[in-house]
Amino acid sequence: MTGWTPLIEIGGPLAATTGAAAYLRAKHQPAYWAAFGLPAASARLLGSYGSVMDSCGLTVPPSRWRAFAVQAAARREVRPVPPRRGVIRPTATGLRIRLRLAPGQEPADIAACAERLRHAWGVHGVYVSVVKPGTVELRVVGYDVLRTVRMPRRLPVGHLSVPVALREDGTPYVRDYRAVPHQLTLGATLSGKSMFLRHLVAGLAPQDVALVGIDCKRGVELAPFAPRLSALATDPDQAAELLPALVAEMEDRYDLIKSRQGLKPDTPDEEITSDLWGLPENERPVPIVLFVDEVAELFLTATRKDEERRDEMVTHLVRLAQLGRAAGMYLEVCGQRFGAELGKGATMLRAQLSGRVCHRVNDEASAKMALGDIAPEAVGAACLIPAERPGLAVAGDTSGGWSRIRTPYLSLADAAAVCRDHAHRAPALARLKPFASTT
Repeated sequence: MTGWTPLIEIGGPLAATTGAAAYLRAKHQPAYWAAFGLPAASARLLGSYGSVMDSCGLTVPPSRWRAFAVQAAARREVRPVPPRRGVIRPTATGLRIRLRLAPGQEPADIAACAERLRHAWGVHGVYVSVVKPGTVELRVVGYDVLRTVRMPRRLPVGHLSVPVALREDGTPYVRDYRAVPHQLTLGATLSGKSMFLRHLVAGLAPQDVALVGIDCKRGVELAPFAPRLSALATDPDQAAELLPALVAEMEDRYDLIKSRQGLKPDTPDEEITSDLWGLPENERPVPIVLFVDEVAELFLTATRKDEERRDEMVTHLVRLAQLGRAAGMYLEVCGQRFGAELGKGATMLRAQLSGRVCHRVNDEASAKMALGDIAPEAVGAACLIPAERPGLAVAGDTSGGWSRIRTPYLSLADAAAVCRDHAHRAPALARLKPFASTT
């Protein structure tokens, strides 16, 4: 029995460490990554970097001077050269490493091998971004950050920008209205579309911006935020009156820009090249963000009179989408489906909404409506979103790029409380005063 004592003494701590690792991996992945995953992944990366790059075809023949020096000093075979590796920088979700591309390589070569690098180093994902010409950064993600969303502690802040979700590479997804003025957000029931909208409203509430809502579901989504809204329409009849008021507000702002620039009063709006942000701060009207929930309700008709009203509303929405950016007016359009079957003007309006976010949808056609015209490769990813992961979505833009994102949980009560706390920031606009909520 004496000979077994060392084995028992060694086995106790080893079993405890193994049990702790298994528990953390199942219940608390960030802690597991920091304690176990990061050292193991770093060791695999450092130990296999050259061979992995060679097997992925990311090595090139060395220069003649390098080949001559190796043969003269070591008298061994000259091997292909991988991209020069920088220092490994740990992060809360993985690690970062910069690579200096070898002559003749381009970032697309590294990006094409991202999946092979992921398996070679035993990590959850590898993402490639360009730092500068000739240098790329590999963002290695150690675990599924979208399973339990934890937003980074340091979030980018700026006027008219809201960190609303987390990307699959561990960086925040920021809804920046200055960069992407108008956006279409689609999703089936219980897909997380309303959660996305809550984060937008709660994120904009502390900022100097007028929030306007159209919620034809009797206001069940946007009415809790009424203290912070400058105007709210809860049915198609009210929306038919609110939209012309917004167009009139837009025209007033164009007149202000014309007068400031010294342009003639009869100059067409389309010929104005400047925008609201070129005005002095003391003369600049407050920007406006219009939220439209369940946009299909604005297109549905039952009688000829409804068709006339629909055509007028769609015309106003298209005008706001085409001309609103220069006047500091932005659209956030949400719905379950949005295609040509809704009627005249639907496709024209969708074409003006350059930002796209697609949550779980009920059919492939709906995913194509959201992403097919800007990022066709993202349609398949949108169709694979599982029902048990509400808030998971695919975000794309007109550049063709796309990524998976997930919105963290935010209760309706908490979002409404933020709006009440910042109700004093709701600007009173003369054109919108008749539509201000009294609740």
